Amino acid sequence: MKRNFEGCAICNSTWGNLWAGVDGERLFFCCTICEVQYRGLVERIKKETGWSHLDSLDIAGDRRGRSCEVSSEGQRARFVFAFNSEGHLLRFQPAPG
Repeated sequence: MKRNFEGCAICNSTWGNLWAGVDGERLFFCCTICEVQYRGLVERIKKETGWSHLDSLDIAGDRRGRSCEVSSEGQRARFVFAFNSEGHLLRFQPAPG
């Protein structure tokens, strides 16, 4: 899957040393909370869209709130979301406009 970050898959930090498999791909995470966030986000996107996989995931924002643009098989969707302190989705909805 194409991502817009070179560091941690969710926050782009370069510290830490956690590697985990997500959807058959080995990804770098700075911490376990970011891993939980990323797994939960990917699963929720797939549930909301009905897609079996994602071709790309571009994330913007910070701990106060994020947005993402995703694609699969030529289809695109945008969402806004936020996580709680344990890394679980607190808010998730289609992006306005």
